Amino acid sequence: MKAWVCHALSGDRAGLRFETEWPDAPPPASGEVRVALTAAGLNFPDLLMLSGGYQFKPALPFVPGVEGVGVLTHTGAGVDPSLLGRRVVVRARSGCLGETITLDAGQVRLAPDGFSDAEAASYGVGALTAWVGLVERGRLMQGETLLVTGAGGGMGLAAVALGKACGAHVIAAASGEAKLAAARTAGADETVALADLSTLKDRIDVVFDPVGGALFASAVRTLRWNGRYLLIGFAGGIPKPFALNYALIKGIEIVGVRAGEFGRRDPEGGSRASAAIDALVASSRYRPFIGMEVPLERADEAFAAMAAGALIGKAVVRIR
Repeated sequence: MKAWVCHALSGDRAGLRFETEWPDAPPPASGEVRVALTAAGLNFPDLLMLSGGYQFKPALPFVPGVEGVGVLTHTGAGVDPSLLGRRVVVRARSGCLGETITLDAGQVRLAPDGFSDAEAASYGVGALTAWVGLVERGRLMQGETLLVTGAGGGMGLAAVALGKACGAHVIAAASGEAKLAAARTAGADETVALADLSTLKDRIDVVFDPVGGALFASAVRTLRWNGRYLLIGFAGGIPKPFALNYALIKGIEIVGVRAGEFGRRDPEGGSRASAAIDALVASSRYRPFIGMEVPLERADEAFAAMAAGALIGKAVVRIR
């Protein structure tokens, strides 16, 4: 099959190569399914895995890609055969940047009827992380004020849209007018440049932060009493040490968010989050913002745009 394969870990993606004769995914074992993928959505963890910078480290060589969509072509023993031929969404730990994938049946679900392949391939990870962060971990309430950093990226735009769906007043922070405009399209009530977060001091109930790095010091000071700071990721690097007395004085919580691990440790909670997202999709209250689409052989261009911070919304790779 055709696939992108990481043969060696590297910060410049030098170990990532496009293969045209890579072995197909194996036949499914008991409890597994095989899917012919039609599209994949790229996420920041995919980029981190290529350098070994993500907490999950697949054995080399590996096919990257944690989410996609395709047609379920084979079922193993114990799997409902009525799924054969159905369009399904795939949520994997890796493997979606190839033409076929075999995985546990619990890692696929029927794709939303009203979504294109590009939308179905790219909505799951961002929406699930945003919902688990905002609702399950952040306890965001109607009428509260939410600050989303990195609001021009796929994860940030999902948080903006789902924050609005929760009834929050959403302030989106990003670099550049194009990203701020995308955040307004997603439903942001206000927008602010990342350099101007000091203007929000003591206004925010919940911070949703996939950026980290130097931004943390200014973003944490936007929180009012009893605020919650959601650590989603570190696209901007690991923050410098934080004076914990500030958290004590302001009564704030620093909360780590790992949506995948949340679902693995709390399957009921994971199902609850997925059902909530399904309901929003069915009522047309959530759609992913897709800023780039490329064919499979040009997936490296999407990785480059993501690494440069030039991507607005999600990047989708068309496989068939």
